[in-house]
Amino acid sequence: MVRIGIVGIGFMGRIHYLAAQRLHGARVAAICSRDPAKRAGDWRSTRGNFGPEPGFVDLSGVKTYAQFPEMLADPEIDLVDICTVTDQHAPMALAALQAGKHVLVEKAIALTPQQADTMVAAARQAGKLLMVAHVLPFFPEFRFAAEAIRSGRYGRILAAHFQRVISKPDWSAEIADASKTGGPAVDLHIHDTHFIAWTCGVPQAVFAIGTQEGEAVTYLTTSYLYGPKGPAVTCSSGAICMKGRPFVHGYEIYLEQATLVYSSNGIPLTVLTADGRTEHPQLAGGGDPLSAFAEELQTAANSVLSGQEPDVLSGQLARDALVLCHRECDSVRSGQIIPFKS
Repeated sequence: MVRIGIVGIGFMGRIHYLAAQRLHGARVAAICSRDPAKRAGDWRSTRGNFGPEPGFVDLSGVKTYAQFPEMLADPEIDLVDICTVTDQHAPMALAALQAGKHVLVEKAIALTPQQADTMVAAARQAGKLLMVAHVLPFFPEFRFAAEAIRSGRYGRILAAHFQRVISKPDWSAEIADASKTGGPAVDLHIHDTHFIAWTCGVPQAVFAIGTQEGEAVTYLTTSYLYGPKGPAVTCSSGAICMKGRPFVHGYEIYLEQATLVYSSNGIPLTVLTADGRTEHPQLAGGGDPLSAFAEELQTAANSVLSGQEPDVLSGQLARDALVLCHRECDSVRSGQIIPFKS
């Protein structure tokens, strides 16, 4: 049995807690929050942009800690699940690794690539797993696309365009604070850079144009440059839309023998084939906002049991996704092509 300790009972901490109720061979053994109301099960303040309405939670049988070091000292915690704001990820993950715990940390892995490098090195030195909770590959439409690209079922990928656009978040002051999250070009867009790096590989360079508010890049359109034999991949992402459409994501993926089309704005997953057929694959878990998180957490728990890092939750891959976001922001600010290894 993998015993999980969740630190940070905000919106994402609540989602992880609810999703963890579906796990096999793992359970939430403890939570950590500075808020006494949350430690008492009053989670009404943890509203987010999806999922069930927050309310009261029965924490019977779950240990509660006010201070993070107290939870780290608990020998009955195997996996620390860090659901705090991004600027706290690096110090908390490093402390947990030093305490001999495996770590699952919410995306983004950290605010800066330097912090991410330190975290990856610390996990290697401690002999513990550092996993980063990039949930997008567990959503049914993206899981289908990833399997299609990585397996070569429809031939190699030729080109793709991804989209992830939201209205400016007003449901959480911390999420809207770029100094805590990196702004939309990190906190939001890193879903895309992670998925692109996982399915297509890390590009040689990027070129991006976009908009800024102060130092924070709020919207960008990026070309990922793989060289003459690589796929032509682009993505548009940011927090720029009016509130009438608070969220949309999707893709068009062009493979040698099929085109995959999906948009959360009314276009179900569609496979267009060379013979002119149109298919709508049946997807498990569709319509349930917690199923992807439950699958993500199950993958992390299974990895603790096996001792094998899952490639989809890899700390190194999450680090590369963060670097891509920063390179793209550099490109927006400079108007130049930026090499990945600059």
